[in-house]
Amino acid sequence: MTQYVITPPAVASVAVAGSEERFPVRRIFCVGRNYAAHAREMGRDPDREPPFFFTKPADAVVDDNQRVAYPPETNNFHYEAELVIALGKAGVNISEEQALDYIWGYAVGNDLTRRDLQLAAREQGRPWDWGKAFDRSAVCGPIHPVSEVGHLKQGSIRLTVNGSVKQDADLTELIWSVPEIVAILSRTMEIKAGDLVYTGTPAGVGPLVPGDVCVVEIAGLGSVTTTIGERAVHE
Repeated sequence: MTQYVITPPAVASVAVAGSEERFPVRRIFCVGRNYAAHAREMGRDPDREPPFFFTKPADAVVDDNQRVAYPPETNNFHYEAELVIALGKAGVNISEEQALDYIWGYAVGNDLTRRDLQLAAREQGRPWDWGKAFDRSAVCGPIHPVSEVGHLKQGSIRLTVNGSVKQDADLTELIWSVPEIVAILSRTMEIKAGDLVYTGTPAGVGPLVPGDVCVVEIAGLGSVTTTIGERAVHE
């Protein structure tokens, strides 16, 4: 038996719909600006930019119906409704035609963002980690197996804050489709079982404050609810 010098960290995981079993998370990839209207509201041209990815740590995942403290070092904390892909096997250089075979399931996600830190990093040509890859920044609802829901090509994706609609779009508006995302990602590195891919957010991103209740819904996948707690204090 392997002996470690410190206690190994727990395996990060998310719920599986209709099951007591959980889906282990290896790593989290996120696609930037994958809806045209959102790309424009972020000051970019969606017709000219190829897809790009950033990452979050596996243990940033947050289950449904959890309270997330308003994170430190930000005054502009944003929601981002997203379709999440859960990958079920490893592969490299996967074709678009084969890409769907690597997907285990789908979930509703919320890519929480410290927008002021992200934009400051962008303006300075620095990585986005401080704005995107912070603690409890990857809300993920229960994963629905492909065997039960099939592959999602269309359907409503909507986000509300305290009952008020903030984002309202359709999955058909993705610039890069799910098969394209998996194929493009696999050209750069080996994808593996346990990887999650957040596929991008529609237009309408905006701020959250303590006390807000944020709900993301995707047709066929249900919803995920997050309550924003008081500002975290690191002493």
